[in-house]
Amino acid sequence: MTKHDQMKAIRDELLAFTHSPLYEYRTANKFFPVVGEGSHDAAIMFVGEAPGQNEAKTGRPFCGAAGKFLTLLIESIGLTRDKVYITNVVKDRPPENRDPTPEEIALYSPFLDRQVQIIQPRVIVTLGRHSMGYVMRRYDLDLELEPISKIHGKSFQTVYFDADSNPQPVTIVTLYHPASALYNGGMRDIHKKDFEVLKKFL
Repeated sequence: MTKHDQMKAIRDELLAFTHSPLYEYRTANKFFPVVGEGSHDAAIMFVGEAPGQNEAKTGRPFCGAAGKFLTLLIESIGLTRDKVYITNVVKDRPPENRDPTPEEIALYSPFLDRQVQIIQPRVIVTLGRHSMGYVMRRYDLDLELEPISKIHGKSFQTVYFDADSNPQPVTIVTLYHPASALYNGGMRDIHKKDFEVLKKFL
């Protein structure tokens, strides 16, 4: 199967993901699951937490105000959105934009694991504490975990296992969620400074 076919299979599974506690809410509101967007050969993969309302309405990740700021940040290091891959740990919108629950993260994270194996990124950038917590625990960085206020903008070396169970090197970079800059203008400069760490991977 091509990478496109593998991603399409994930999308089809998510559309029929009836045992998710978010499925009924999605269908009642005519929302879409948000699989991800960008290059299937991206060196850098951005992982958020869960879709917001704009994302669920369109099926596109980070397409609202926080997404516009993320696009600016990506462009600030000389990249464009089509050259990276953007997704979330949880693929359906939680009601009232609440944080995803541990149960929801456990249900949806296997889809993210498969996306990592398909894309084979050199860098996984976590956006926000829930994404950071899942990704760092998933890739054996538990001992490095601290509050995001302490480790934002830092990078960690680890491995993931590809579809053939071979270890592949990957760098995890932990960043604040871009939405934080919408509520606190002073965060914009912190985001821009943190993004500079990604330049060395270009």
